Amino acid sequence: MDDQKNPSGPRPTPPTPASPAAVEPARRRRKIVPLIVAILIVAGAIAWWHPWNRGSGGGTSGQPEARQGGRRGGANAMNQPQPVHVAGVTQGEMPVVINSLGTVTPLANVTVKTQLNGTLVDVAFKEGQMVKKGDLLAQIDPRPYEISLRNAEGALAKDQALLQTARLDLQRYQTLLSQDSIAKQQVDTQASLVKQYEGAVKSDQANVDTYKLDLTYARITAPVSGRVGLRQVDPGNYVTTGDTNGVVVITQLQPISVIFTTSEDNLAAILKPLHAGTKMSVTAYDRANTTPLEGGFLETVDNQIDTATGTVKLRATFDNKQSMLFPNQFVNTKLLVDVIKDATIVPTSAVLNGSSGAFVYVVKPDNTVTVRNVKIGPVDGERTSIKSGLQVGERVVIDGSDRLKEGAKITIPAEKAKAASGASGASGASGASAAAPASAASGTRHGKHRQQQSQQ
Repeated sequence: MDDQKNPSGPRPTPPTPASPAAVEPARRRRKIVPLIVAILIVAGAIAWWHPWNRGSGGGTSGQPEARQGGRRGGANAMNQPQPVHVAGVTQGEMPVVINSLGTVTPLANVTVKTQLNGTLVDVAFKEGQMVKKGDLLAQIDPRPYEISLRNAEGALAKDQALLQTARLDLQRYQTLLSQDSIAKQQVDTQASLVKQYEGAVKSDQANVDTYKLDLTYARITAPVSGRVGLRQVDPGNYVTTGDTNGVVVITQLQPISVIFTTSEDNLAAILKPLHAGTKMSVTAYDRANTTPLEGGFLETVDNQIDTATGTVKLRATFDNKQSMLFPNQFVNTKLLVDVIKDATIVPTSAVLNGSSGAFVYVVKPDNTVTVRNVKIGPVDGERTSIKSGLQVGERVVIDGSDRLKEGAKITIPAEKAKAASGASGASGASGASAAAPASAASGTRHGKHRQQQSQQ
């Protein structure tokens, strides 16, 4: 019974579960191994596709040949023709222009002020309005001056009557004196009284004229033609002659002037045609110096040179019909001094500067370039006149000169494109002519095949 209850053999012990600390490293190893394999696969693919493992022969023996071929290719690239753009040397008129900076300055800028004290009862202009000389701008209350005028006219009439009476008495006294009826002293006294009344009449007449002038000043009119600015005072205010701001400011716009400066070195070239009576044209451009605003003429030159800057001021006048010039506007001016006839002209971009001075790249008939030193003359924007060094009809490089040197070969893209189009046309024609016999032969073969089938 005991043997059945307790078997002789030892009982197997159940397996103990693994600790979490031992399981975690195993999981990490299982995650890292696929990642390492993927990295190795990518590295192998990159190494296989990389250019240093891809020779022309596909093996290691092709690597030296590839390196030698690369060196030969670099040397050939340096000797290849460089693409450039060229332009021809032309002949024409070259204007001698002096470029300057200037400021638009009105010929008249008037602050309209009242010339008497009074209440401003009316303003007859709108801000920004163009007015003419003599137009009514404002009205001051005229009633006090009308009353003063009537008072002066009354005093004048009174004194004129007294003068008339004194003159009649003087005539009577002179008649009595001739009859030796009165004393001469009385006649002299009457003559002095007449002169006294004559002075009173003149004084009264001056008062009348003064009050009439005040009534004229009560109507404030435009002293010049121009554009009115913002209103400085509103109706209802009491204005006086001591007001510094005035009623309004009028600026003359048509005509208008531009004051600009130029170097004293240009003074001789300007004064010679100016003293000869030549009207020298001036063109005003905008701030960017791209859009012409107005054309005018040189009016005068200042009477002295600024010793601090070595420049002299000049004034040019413009009709300004389109009102493109505005007071105090900054402009660029171009003063036409002279025009050179039959000048040798090239694009400005063709002229380069080096240690030996100005030079250009001249294109030879064999499509190589040579360096040519030139002496430049006046420049007018994108055109430059050449005094010596070039002949009319020669071609010069205007773009791509940074890759050139003496004797370098060039290619002109426009000519290359024409040649390519001609070659493609020829190849298309030859292909078409070759395709025609081929199609004819294929048609003959298909016809024979149909005849054999019909015979069978």
